[in-house]
Amino acid sequence: MTELGTLKRQFLEYIEIERGRAVKTVENYDRYLTRFFEHIKAEALRDITEENIREFRLWLNRQAGTAGSMKRRTQNYYLIAIRAFLKFLRKRGVESISPERIELAKVPERSLDLITVSELERLLAAPREACAKTEDIHKKRGHLRDNAILELLFSTGLRVAELCGLNVDIDLTRDEMSVRGKGDKVRVVFLSPAAKDAVKEYLATRNDMEEALFVDGWEGKPHRISPRDVQRHIKEYAARAGITSKVTPHTLRHAFATDLLSNGADLRSVQALLGHANITTTQVYTHVTDKHLREIHQKFHSRGRK
Repeated sequence: MTELGTLKRQFLEYIEIERGRAVKTVENYDRYLTRFFEHIKAEALRDITEENIREFRLWLNRQAGTAGSMKRRTQNYYLIAIRAFLKFLRKRGVESISPERIELAKVPERSLDLITVSELERLLAAPREACAKTEDIHKKRGHLRDNAILELLFSTGLRVAELCGLNVDIDLTRDEMSVRGKGDKVRVVFLSPAAKDAVKEYLATRNDMEEALFVDGWEGKPHRISPRDVQRHIKEYAARAGITSKVTPHTLRHAFATDLLSNGADLRSVQALLGHANITTTQVYTHVTDKHLREIHQKFHSRGRK
């Protein structure tokens, strides 16, 4: 193994063991660094220079104009990995270029996949309506499962991966449960009566031994449902509900946060409920509080009153 390969392995072990990064994060950092090293044909630490980092950035940026269409945010993932690697080297006393020399590219504010209150109500009603229209036992079970999924997503604001990771040992006698999210961090989320009822009704149809809470493959061997499956099902219900805008599992997470803020919840509380490590991530929802600020301005500002 080359000098650089050894240092990369030590770095990946460090972020997994000492920093507690998720396995998926470690795999991504490995992929980003490997691509960088291969592009600049680096074998030793001395091969990493400001010049070839700048050349790599230029190459990444030009990929955005090709069929691959690499977004600016994705380009930054590579730079974040390189910067983290260089910080690790400095921490270990290994001489290298300064990580502070790497600036991230400016990215546009993230857009949200939002739906109206009316659309949300139609989406939540869609699985039950579909269930009432079929006599097929497997389809009924699937619709009741999807009803529970939608109610749980809207009640808790779970990420789809967190939802898919839930097991049947969920305690429905309580109004709250712990969930392990990004970075292996545990947080508490809360179950609405509608969500608990939907999960109970769905579980009453289960007669398999699979430990996963949500499963697919009724006709064969039931298996844990995947995030891609959940996304596909939600897309189908959005079409049934006549919603033309893009609807994903994350749309329910956005609806959860928007509902809380529009009803008076503070940003810090919403941050905790969503499991955001940084408040700036939660601030993407300030469009909700903007309306409130406009009302305050119109009510109290002398030139704002009619």
